[in-house]
Amino acid sequence: LTVGLRAGEIASARVEDLGTDRGHRVLTITRKGGRRQRVPLPPAVWHAIETYLAGRTSGPLVATSTGRPVATSTIWRTVRRVATLAGVDKRIHPHSLRHACATLALDAGAELRDVQDLLGHADPRTTRRYDRARHRLDRSPSYAVATALAS
Repeated sequence: LTVGLRAGEIASARVEDLGTDRGHRVLTITRKGGRRQRVPLPPAVWHAIETYLAGRTSGPLVATSTGRPVATSTIWRTVRRVATLAGVDKRIHPHSLRHACATLALDAGAELRDVQDLLGHADPRTTRRYDRARHRLDRSPSYAVATALAS
């Protein structure tokens, strides 16, 4: 969930979907509409997955104690439970984490189109809603244009 995935994408992911691509560790997921997409996994996420899997090489990525795929409702309950344990007063759900991922990426300077790709949005206007800084005047491209013209 820290890489902007939907609860359903996590629930349907399989261990066999983990891999590498040009030096990046990736998870190939199925997006809405059946589209397949490779999502890069930061080292801390990869390590957490490896620890969780404990050598398991097949089956659901996130499994129940019986080895069946975890239900999305279980993911929702787990996110809420962890938020409560962390002292978060707001009602948190998996989409809150997806929203936070997008907002933090944009605040850190990631390009809108890259965040759009990460989230699997077809329309950039959907991703734009997460950009809290879009109305900041100091980010106006008019300054970049003026600097370019002055040079």
